[in-house]
Amino acid sequence: MATVRAASAIAKKQQALRDHLWPGKEPWLWDRKKQKGFTTIPKTMPMILKIMDEITKGTPVSATYLTLWCNTWDNSFVTLNKNADMANASGFGGQRGEHTWTTRMKLLQELEFIDIKPGKSGPMGHAIIWNPHFILRWHRHIKTPGLTEASYNALIETALELGVTDMTADWPVPHSPNNPPPPPPPVPSPAVPAAPEADSSGGG
Repeated sequence: MATVRAASAIAKKQQALRDHLWPGKEPWLWDRKKQKGFTTIPKTMPMILKIMDEITKGTPVSATYLTLWCNTWDNSFVTLNKNADMANASGFGGQRGEHTWTTRMKLLQELEFIDIKPGKSGPMGHAIIWNPHFILRWHRHIKTPGLTEASYNALIETALELGVTDMTADWPVPHSPNNPPPPPPPVPSPAVPAAPEADSSGGG
């Protein structure tokens, strides 16, 4: 696992080699520090998308998921008010494009990768994207069909190489965010002892 200092050193070495192999080409490169319109993605994303499509064999969802991710503002939240544009970006055009995109969104929700809430634009108004590493760990736990050992182990190996801790850290509650376990029953209040009865004998 590379430390921050080691990662910085690697980046500097790679940039030096890049500039040696392609001298003077930096103006042609996209730089997030100079440009607007970017989002943050985990470096495990290619493996995540691959596993998603293996789970949904015949009904790939990776393009829909990536389009959704790229419409966030680094907050895992999307207001779904441009669904036709998102459908087109996901590869679904024509008259049934938005309908196909909607079915993919619902499938992502069923698989717990996202959750959807209604809003001004209708039943599909807002979406939240759960941590995909946690969701894939949950699918591993419940043995979801299509999730192969080879692909999952490859994801673990990649995570370890990158220092991704949420694929291997303690996972105390093996459930999905859309279906949490029921809350524990309330703890009964301790019984209050009854006040002693007053002496009515009149003695003294």
